[in-house]
Amino acid sequence: MKFSLALLAASTIAVSGMELTPANYDAETAGKSVFIKFFAPWCGHCKKLKPDWDKLMAEFEGSSTALVADVDCTADGKPLCDDNGVRGYPTLKYGDPSDLQDYQGGRTFDDLKTFATDNLKPMCSVKNMDLCDEEKKAQINTYLAMDAEALKSAVATEEKKIADAEEAFKAAVSELQSKYSALSEEKDKTIAEVKAGGLGLMKSVSKFQESKAEAKDEL
Repeated sequence: MKFSLALLAASTIAVSGMELTPANYDAETAGKSVFIKFFAPWCGHCKKLKPDWDKLMAEFEGSSTALVADVDCTADGKPLCDDNGVRGYPTLKYGDPSDLQDYQGGRTFDDLKTFATDNLKPMCSVKNMDLCDEEKKAQINTYLAMDAEALKSAVATEEKKIADAEEAFKAAVSELQSKYSALSEEKDKTIAEVKAGGLGLMKSVSKFQESKAEAKDEL
């Protein structure tokens, strides 16, 4: 009986947290600062983090200003993982739901709770204008004055700049890798040619002559 109750309690904890998908993301994150774990169920590090993360989700459950949640990158949450550039698991991101930042801190419960407590606070946004400075308010008002299509186009333009920068970086890295490979091959070829040309014998004879000279000096 005790075993069954333990299993029931564990299963209750497992499903008590918030799992985000494209279908509920906007509604669940609206007006909140977020702390999100992007994970894959098969990932060993994700399994290790899960108990502390579930505990953290429970700590912030029901908050009107903060949300700690999961995104399953192997299920309905995959588009969110793709949109946020998730490449490894678990990846933790935080901040404005529309502009998530990478979390680089510790992953113990105490580390996570301290970070969440210090950082998951109401922030400047279209729904929290009173928290914005004058510059941010002016920006938001400018965007609000734009029609929906023009604003979408502006967002697409800025996102393209980021995508272009990433592509340029990848191309430059690829070119450097090609140059490195060519230089490495040239180096290996030169070394092989020098060794094949008799360097080993040359060194052997040189050593032999040194030994003879030393023996002569001793006489």
